[in-house]
Amino acid sequence: MDITVLIILVGVVIAGAVLLVIVGLRDRDDRDDPLQERLSEFVSRGEMASLEEIEMSQSLVDRVFLPMARRFGELALRFTPQNALEDTARKIELAGSPRGMEPTIFWAGRFGAAVTIAVFLFFIFSVGSIQWSWGRKIMVVGVFTLLGFYVPSLLLNSRIRRRQDDVRKALPDALDLLTICVEAGLGFDGAMAKVNEKWENELSLSFGRVLREIQLGKLRREALRDMADRIDISEMTSFVAAIVQSEQLGVSMSRVLHIQADQMRIRRRQAAEEKAQQAPIKMLIPMGLLIFPSLLIILLGPAAVQLLTSAMADIF
Repeated sequence: MDITVLIILVGVVIAGAVLLVIVGLRDRDDRDDPLQERLSEFVSRGEMASLEEIEMSQSLVDRVFLPMARRFGELALRFTPQNALEDTARKIELAGSPRGMEPTIFWAGRFGAAVTIAVFLFFIFSVGSIQWSWGRKIMVVGVFTLLGFYVPSLLLNSRIRRRQDDVRKALPDALDLLTICVEAGLGFDGAMAKVNEKWENELSLSFGRVLREIQLGKLRREALRDMADRIDISEMTSFVAAIVQSEQLGVSMSRVLHIQADQMRIRRRQAAEEKAQQAPIKMLIPMGLLIFPSLLIILLGPAAVQLLTSAMADIF
């Protein structure tokens, strides 16, 4: 087995691990408990079934793989510092808790990917005919194991940034709708309910959670502040601070919303201009590595061929 086959096999394993993590981070259509969903389905159809039959009607992932991941994650948590667990729980919350992910499942995925890649590489080195020293083999195994361990964390951070960008882009339009609803006579809670009803994005889901928390007895200002902490962007923090201050001081809510909408729109335009200013710098890398070498080959290639076939080639 040569080095090319080894690279292909390692790439397939890493791609599979990344695919599993992406599937794990993907949003589900329903965020409810799958067992509760099945139970509600049987009740709505009027069928009598035992708990075992309801549980067996779930998918293989919900019945087998998720419990195994939780068990493995609980074992991994024993060797994980408390600060790392708290940081993981915070990041999962910032990511919107995709698929109801828990710190146990996330750490199980990290250790599982690392162990799988390490075992696979040791197996390849044992049965293959690669003439490497053991020091080089251990170095390759260590590099790819660390890569498998940190890929889930990188994907989670990417999801956090994507969610924050989605909220940042949707906030000005949502504030416009809030302003229209408040000026039409609705209260602020009713305006948030309209945003949650009309749209289907991260911001509307956050408003829906705030409304549910208010219905369960939490104060509005506390629910809004918790929402700002779960999103963790400066625009949302300033918006919540303005709403809470308006409620405490008795300022017109529609006026505050109108001012906030204008400010958010200005910030969104400034962010777009900042990204436009960064575009030429980011384009230098692909231009320098891909475009310029191709142009040099196209432009200077014929001249080099003519030079080699001319009489000057005999001189050199």
